[in-house]
Amino acid sequence: MKLSFDVAGRPAPLDVDIDTFVIAGWAGRDRAAIDHHIEELAALGVPRPSAVPLYYRVAQNQLTQASRIQVVGPHSSGEVETFVFMAGGELYVSLTSDHTDRKLESHSVALSKQLCAKPVGTAAWRFADVAGHWDELVIRSRIVEDGREVTYQEGTLAALRLPGELIAGYANGGALPPGCAMSCGTVGAIGGIRPSTSFAMELFDPRSGRSLRHAYQVDVLPEIA
Repeated sequence: MKLSFDVAGRPAPLDVDIDTFVIAGWAGRDRAAIDHHIEELAALGVPRPSAVPLYYRVAQNQLTQASRIQVVGPHSSGEVETFVFMAGGELYVSLTSDHTDRKLESHSVALSKQLCAKPVGTAAWRFADVAGHWDELVIRSRIVEDGREVTYQEGTLAALRLPGELIAGYANGGALPPGCAMSCGTVGAIGGIRPSTSFAMELFDPRSGRSLRHAYQVDVLPEIA
């Protein structure tokens, strides 16, 4: 899948061919909080992960930079995550939404992730430019409810494992392989997980005041038995 990113200071877009996409699940730093969340979801019928963190493979053709996606049925929702990838031997960071079918999640987390397209932002930063204050970066998302935009997620990346740690866990201590992209975990939904046909996401750097932003709309297709 070819993705294209605008990078500050770069005269032309950065084009990247992604052939492997990995979602790092259960990526929080607080293991006690993760275990508590696992038990909460298990009570709802969501299978317990076989490892923490757990690396879900999703088909690369599910990645999209379009501003609109289509899903089957009203049971899906987005989750903002950082999106890291290698290009020219350098690590970059952008945004993605791990849009997931929540109804299917109780049957199989992996299948629920594979079922939905994964929107990706169109701008990126050099990871080296933010690595020194990574924990200060803020991810947030907004949805539309009752005709108004509300904050759906917000938190610093200090709550999540560092990208280098997640990459090493996936690559047996090595670097992210060429052509591989990874999403690096998310923060909790304020007020609980729920669907919306509008999802806006942001990665904010409080030191520079700059942000990466992306938004998309969701078309709900009928669920036919």
